[in-house]
Amino acid sequence: MALPRLEIDGEWFRDTDGRRHILRGVNLGGDCKVPYTPNGHTNIPTDFSDHRTVSFVGRPFPLAEAEEHFRRLEAWGFNCLRLLTTWEAVEHEAPYRYDEAYLDYFAELCRMADGYGMYVFIDFHQDVWSRMTGGDGAPGWLFDAVGLDFTKFHAAGATHVMQYKYDFARGGRQEDNYPTMTWSQNYKYPANAIMWTLFFAGNTFCPDFLVQGRPAQDFLQEHYLGAMEAIATRVKDLPNVIGFDSLNEPGSGYVGLPMSYRHTGPSEQNPFPARPGLAWSVLDGFAAAQGLAREIPEMGIDWDQRAVVKKRDVLVNAEGVSIWKDGAKCPFERAGAYRLAGGEIEALDEKFFLERNGRRLEMEKDFMGPFFARVAERMRAINKDWLLFAELDPGAGLGHGFPPDTPERTVNASHWYDIVTLSTKRFDFPVKVNPYTGRTLEGADAIEASYTRQLGRLKDASKTLNSGTGAPALLGEFGIPYDLDEAAAYKAWDAGDRSEGPWEKHVIALDLMYNALDQLLMNSTQWNYTASNRNDQAVGDGWNQEDLSIYSIDQRTDPSDINSGGRGLKGFVRPYARIVAGRPLKMKFKRETGTFRFVYEADGAGETEIFIPNLQYPNGFDVEVEGGEASRDEQNQSLRVHAVGSEKVAVMVTRR
Repeated sequence: MALPRLEIDGEWFRDTDGRRHILRGVNLGGDCKVPYTPNGHTNIPTDFSDHRTVSFVGRPFPLAEAEEHFRRLEAWGFNCLRLLTTWEAVEHEAPYRYDEAYLDYFAELCRMADGYGMYVFIDFHQDVWSRMTGGDGAPGWLFDAVGLDFTKFHAAGATHVMQYKYDFARGGRQEDNYPTMTWSQNYKYPANAIMWTLFFAGNTFCPDFLVQGRPAQDFLQEHYLGAMEAIATRVKDLPNVIGFDSLNEPGSGYVGLPMSYRHTGPSEQNPFPARPGLAWSVLDGFAAAQGLAREIPEMGIDWDQRAVVKKRDVLVNAEGVSIWKDGAKCPFERAGAYRLAGGEIEALDEKFFLERNGRRLEMEKDFMGPFFARVAERMRAINKDWLLFAELDPGAGLGHGFPPDTPERTVNASHWYDIVTLSTKRFDFPVKVNPYTGRTLEGADAIEASYTRQLGRLKDASKTLNSGTGAPALLGEFGIPYDLDEAAAYKAWDAGDRSEGPWEKHVIALDLMYNALDQLLMNSTQWNYTASNRNDQAVGDGWNQEDLSIYSIDQRTDPSDINSGGRGLKGFVRPYARIVAGRPLKMKFKRETGTFRFVYEADGAGETEIFIPNLQYPNGFDVEVEGGEASRDEQNQSLRVHAVGSEKVAVMVTRR
């Protein structure tokens, strides 16, 4: 039976019967970032020379294995998938050469998800632009199109890429070569920043730079939207496909940055703490790209000072390698941002990327707003009912908020992580120190309150959307690394410990995050489920040593048990109201006691559905309902509630 179509009504998703839905889902999956053939996991050496002939058919899993994974996700209570694809997966061979086999495969995945009660919104994923620049997303031929030679990026110090930094013969985690969670630093490196600036703002900063006869920004965005259209055309008639993400975690490039400023701590130009990594200025980036050696401060965490401090100066591009192809010239040099003279570089306009015609530029208003409009227009020409799941540059926080001309029927799909836990792979509990701010939190209540405040600010950004009527806030990504504390849980597993003890920190961290989501009645898709995940610090989700998958094949010891392979399950397999015949008012789950309380304002006698997982109630549960009556659906781990003679219904579930 096909799922009912969802629309938005203020902060809620509503179906055709008028019932409100709370979407609790997962990102599927972490290894969709890399090819299936040949295996593109970043723990496998490559020089990317085969980028035109790769195939993503089989990511997130082969169709023959799909039933097992969909059944598991259904059993864990998920009702929504943020389903990953990439621009490269669709258009890797050449411009307008779409991978038809992959399009067929992807459409079949979406169709199958409907049979397991899963709504789908499609995420064209990227991280730091492409695999060749340390992440994933865009096809490799784009570099050639704009005049860049990606085979020179590593030698020039223009990227930070695991496959070039990592010692494959040595193996294991290598903090000296490729430190933990450092891939995101690539946003500041020149190969990334140049591409993002061209993609979003080429028409503003270098309008005369043409690619195959078209302005570079138009060329890049047209191909991105064309790849989206190729997917959209295949899934346009599937009612469980509710829309498209605009673009995962887009970068701002050099937009809004002065030419010479290096961010090494809070300042008038930038009030936020510095982050670990090289403190690139715009001019540093252009110099390295042109083949000039550059000495740049490197920042790092000092746990004693509880701060990010300068560690040393690093000489970048000592060999003097230019990343521009022979005969190509930097379009920003031609446009007058800087000049080269006598082997030196000089900024000609310190505010080149800051202002135009005396007006301060804003990434959100000037560039993201028009981009959102283009995505919505192109997608809705194929299916008028689709929702836009909009994301801003996460590196800028929420900046100025969503632009005023964001299209109607937009969802706030922003991301949030406990950045300390994510970047350090430590969850210090019960005393939690933030080295970026110097603040300390003590106890579960304080940590949960901090999470709730942060997510509350994110949710508040939804209020201006859809002509001021508001929008659902769907937390597009959040989660935790499972290799916390140098993979202590994996070591315990290898030693034969199958108890819940090694996973206690993971469960606590997730529980506190979901408690905050419940308090705010927010929708979410956790990052992530990776079918190929391994309990190996060099592999993890198969991408840059990230390891946030809620499932690992190394922990699937009993194929007959649908939970086998799950990690920290009690942290996220928990009760919640999935469909509500009325307005949700309050939702709270106490994991330690198994007490769940949900209160809603009824809209007639329609049916409300609450997920009650067997995992949390192995010996059953008792139910009390004020203002209504409940019946159990054991097969679907659900409680069905109807209001009886009352506008307010309160449901209490307790563990036996």
